Amino acid sequence: MKNVNVRKLALAGILVAVGIVCSPLSIPVGASKCAPVQHFINILGGVFLGPGYAVGMAFVTSLFRNLMATGTLLAFPGSMCGAFLCGMLYKYGKHLPLAYLGELFGTSVIGGLLSYPVATLIMGSESAVFGFVLPFFVSSFGGTIIAVILVTAMKKMKVFDIYLGNLDKAAQTVKKKK
Repeated sequence: MKNVNVRKLALAGILVAVGIVCSPLSIPVGASKCAPVQHFINILGGVFLGPGYAVGMAFVTSLFRNLMATGTLLAFPGSMCGAFLCGMLYKYGKHLPLAYLGELFGTSVIGGLLSYPVATLIMGSESAVFGFVLPFFVSSFGGTIIAVILVTAMKKMKVFDIYLGNLDKAAQTVKKKK
């Protein structure tokens, strides 16, 4: 049991590092910097590690991106809402399209709406209530497309099932296919 938790924590750390290293790959849209790699990582975390790890990873990545000046405060509500909804929908629905929709809706609609008070009260930016929904959707859509391709392939190949120690589950699935 402890071995699995250490592996999950190590994988979460690696994914956070990838998110931080790839944070310069962002598209400035208004007051926000849209980072599609963050959304891809949110989906990886939500699907393979669960909602708790996904939210923690989104928080840590957003924190480091802000400390390094490669992100804005809007990264917190956007990425964390998307990661949470993605992880919860996958945890209880067990279907990848639910995870993808969770990331899109959580980041763009919920995160976009929660970014309004952050932008106006903390950042001093003038914006409309729905001013972040479209830019966040564009960003999360790009990351979701990347995730659809890579996560689907990783699920079929049982990459993270094997890494996280779910060897019995992976072996049973392979035996069923034969």
